[in-house]
Amino acid sequence: MNDQPLRAKVLTVSDGVVHGTREDLSGAALVEQLTSAGWIVVEHRVTADGMDNVAYALREMCGGFAGLVVSTGGTGFAPRDQTPEGTRLVVEREAPGLAEAMRLVNPLGRLSRGIAGVVGRAIICNTPGSPKGCVEQLGAILDIVPHAVRLLDESPTPH
Repeated sequence: MNDQPLRAKVLTVSDGVVHGTREDLSGAALVEQLTSAGWIVVEHRVTADGMDNVAYALREMCGGFAGLVVSTGGTGFAPRDQTPEGTRLVVEREAPGLAEAMRLVNPLGRLSRGIAGVVGRAIICNTPGSPKGCVEQLGAILDIVPHAVRLLDESPTPH
């Protein structure tokens, strides 16, 4: 079994947080959840809503990174909710099983348009913008994501 620490990054997608009119409760909740689960959170950043903003931030965050990148926000139906569209511009291979498992944890998950996918040696997962929703959805996959991250990094894994 690999004892290397797992690394993660968190991206909060929110016009309100960028403009200082909202506190970043969801990003903080994800950092806490990941840290409590033994992950090392090496970056937490904020970007405004919109497909291009999300794509730009994710490209920067995934460049040369091996680990998990979790976004929060922008997965709903509002006109500026374009996180999945921005993520699709970046991912090389989608991981629909992760996104499906995330949506199943709560009936409101059916309203999430979030996706999951692979970029190089990183896995990106979109979660909703609510603190409860993002933690629930990440919690649905946090048990199996370490195995996927290690496979991408070509680290030895128990099969």
